[in-house]
Amino acid sequence: MNLVLVIVDTLRQDHVGCYGNDWVKTPYLDSLAKESVVFTQGYPDSLPTLQVRRALQTGCRVFPFRNDQDYKGNQFVGGLGWGPVLEERDTIAEILQQHGYRTGFVTDAYHQFKPHKNFHRGFDEWIWIRGQENDPYRSGPKPSDKEVAKYIPEQFQGRGMENLRIQTSDGQTRKRYTDFVRDYLTNVADRRCEEDYFPARVFSAAANWLERNQDAENLFLVVDSFDPHEPWDPPAFYRRLYDPDDDCMDFLASLYGPANQVSPRILKRLRANYAGEVSLVDRWFGYLLEKMKYLGLMNDTVIAVISDHGHCIGEHNIVGKQGYPMSREIADLVYMIRDPRGEGAGTVCNELLYNFDLIPTVLARLGITPENPMDGKDVWPLVLGKAKDFYDHVTCAWGPLVMVRDKQWWYNAYIWGESPLLFDLKVDPKLEKNVAAEHPDICARLKNLAIADAGGTIPDYIRQATDGPGCSPLME
Repeated sequence: MNLVLVIVDTLRQDHVGCYGNDWVKTPYLDSLAKESVVFTQGYPDSLPTLQVRRALQTGCRVFPFRNDQDYKGNQFVGGLGWGPVLEERDTIAEILQQHGYRTGFVTDAYHQFKPHKNFHRGFDEWIWIRGQENDPYRSGPKPSDKEVAKYIPEQFQGRGMENLRIQTSDGQTRKRYTDFVRDYLTNVADRRCEEDYFPARVFSAAANWLERNQDAENLFLVVDSFDPHEPWDPPAFYRRLYDPDDDCMDFLASLYGPANQVSPRILKRLRANYAGEVSLVDRWFGYLLEKMKYLGLMNDTVIAVISDHGHCIGEHNIVGKQGYPMSREIADLVYMIRDPRGEGAGTVCNELLYNFDLIPTVLARLGITPENPMDGKDVWPLVLGKAKDFYDHVTCAWGPLVMVRDKQWWYNAYIWGESPLLFDLKVDPKLEKNVAAEHPDICARLKNLAIADAGGTIPDYIRQATDGPGCSPLME
């Protein structure tokens, strides 16, 4: 039995058809969902980018970020959880190597290849598609000021852009927007057609790896697409699916701040560009699925698809991904598993679970039990109706910020309870009315659950992390 794990960055659950969306075109994800178990209430244990991938490599919690210093004992730049895959953890690639699998890794999520990160461990071959976002890929030639200005909203022009600074996705810098655009345009200067865009390159390389390795007895492939992460710049014909008019400039990046900084027209374009990128990713994910069909792999390959988080694009007056307020646009994951034997096909599972549960679950589908224990659980008994209520709550941390949800309540605060937000999911599923002041007892209970998940105490290094958790601003 083979395994293909697809990770999609910044893919919102509510922008995929099989989760109820009726306006974004995702035919390939929707078709896979019909053959899969679709999980509707899967959550990350911590955010954002590398924290999720650490959990997906190991099947273990990253929160509360213990043992998360570099070789000199310093906290990793970017905030809590931005460290490497820990040496003492077995990765799924290493486990499968030990069971005779040939392993491959294709990605354009460049954070994984920064020094000391260890995300390539256990892979016989890894392919890094360069140039995404802030990746220092190409030094020149630099685009002209006139070319950069095409991507600057009118209300910001003539102000030197010093008043609009873009947070990079690892939280390390707040670059001037002009510099952000200039560096990105330099990276993609030779892009001429759809096949040159990142999703096409990532999924094509993944399909080619499968074709080249047909001689292997068993295959394990991780395909990790950074899109639809910003910059949101799909081919124009994808954007025109959702915004057919050409009367607006393309604003490529997230504000990481209030949405009302830009006009409603530009906000509409932002949403259309994001939706276009979702469809672009879906189209090339479909290319991978079609190649697997031609290679005869669909009958003996477990396929798992999961997102790491989403992104607000105007909801709650925010354009950004943030840990406070942590909204459903951020935390609700796309999460599905296809067993080629048809087990669970078409099933929708509405139980609470974590992203790190994916790893022991797919290993169990391969008949493999890890030698060392994982925090994650094989959730297949939920699918088969042989168990229920694996978790009565889930905790998701972003630096010193925490979200706790159970079947009724959604709680969000600093981990020690400062400025709590509380929403009643039964009457307010979109999290629009904060009722924390009316239910201090519930806030206290959920805060205590977060502290218990942190090991019973709040570590000092979390208490001290009050300067902002990486790329997540504290929104009012």
